[in-house]
Amino acid sequence: MNQHDFIAKWRATELKERSAAQEHFIDLCRLLDEPTPAEDDPTGQRYCFERGARKDSGGSGWADVWKRHCFAWEYKGPHKDLDAAFNQLRQYALALENPPLLVVSDMVRFRIHTNWTNSVSVVHEFTLDDLADGAVRDKLKWAMSDPERLRPGESRQSLTERAASSFAALAQALRDRGHAPQEVAHFVNRLVFCMFAEDVGLLPNEMFTRMLEHARGMPREFAAMASELFGKMATGGRMVLTASSTFNRMAQMG
Repeated sequence: MNQHDFIAKWRATELKERSAAQEHFIDLCRLLDEPTPAEDDPTGQRYCFERGARKDSGGSGWADVWKRHCFAWEYKGPHKDLDAAFNQLRQYALALENPPLLVVSDMVRFRIHTNWTNSVSVVHEFTLDDLADGAVRDKLKWAMSDPERLRPGESRQSLTERAASSFAALAQALRDRGHAPQEVAHFVNRLVFCMFAEDVGLLPNEMFTRMLEHARGMPREFAAMASELFGKMATGGRMVLTASSTFNRMAQMG
């Protein structure tokens, strides 16, 4: 199967997850010249479909595909929530021997999340049509058989140090403008909490990131947007990120 056949087949498919996931993965193996789970490991001990696992929160589930020391893979139906799929997969990670890559796909979108200990997590995201590009196909092939090629270069420690330095510079700049140290510390703490809240899903739809991206182009709007966001996080309610037509989605807070 070549990339054009694969793209055409799965662009036209309307099958649901349960009906399509294993065939989709086998087609990927054919596309990438990789052995299927049964070809590579007839025993299913290190590479298989539907690997059972215990959730961190209790109960049991399974990864749709798992290969020891390589990846755990979760499928969802077309256009389903891949963030939810990733959060589900993370609950199995330890029981699946903490694979270095966590992959989620709805058969037309792919996200490869790196998962090495003490390493910054990087997300490689692409679509079905992107598989026409050999460099994109290489990433999937590496995920299946050579995950080290996707290992990020920056450690969590170095990222933490860089982030701490940036926040220290921000705090100093605000104090230099005459803001009281206690107010500056409170503001910086709120920013850090927003990052945490977005990471764990308390802030939906990447709201904080989108707010910052918008503020880069219109910095005078930042104070008003941040004030509204902090207020809604404290009290709950609905928030329009901005009146601009570029960002007019609404989100429920609390």
